[in-house]
Amino acid sequence: MICTVSKAQQFQVQFSNGRHSALADTTKDKGGGGAGFRPHELLEAALATCMNMAATMYAAKHNIPLAQVITKVTLDHSDSEQVVFSYSVGLSGDLTVQQKEAITSAMRVCLVRQTLSRGVRFLD
Repeated sequence: MICTVSKAQQFQVQFSNGRHSALADTTKDKGGGGAGFRPHELLEAALATCMNMAATMYAAKHNIPLAQVITKVTLDHSDSEQVVFSYSVGLSGDLTVQQKEAITSAMRVCLVRQTLSRGVRFLD
């Protein structure tokens, strides 16, 4: 569970899971202070970090010499009817083409991607 608390600075919000905390904010041109992640950036971060962890976990489980993973995720706002995430992946290490393909496949089924791919409803 995430708990949020509004701060004195307009639009600034501290969020915490009870162990770790960070700040969310909006950009200065929208009245915020730019002191933290924007809410949509947190969605991008959730997907990017999950994909990155999935790659690392898969490589560790299969003894693949993966040195580093870089994932970049962007939420495309151009379609008002559909949520579209685009991403790029960089894998480094002494990897074969087959190992890279297997890691990439594992990233495509990370839990956050699975969650975001389902229909969403909200309980008040």
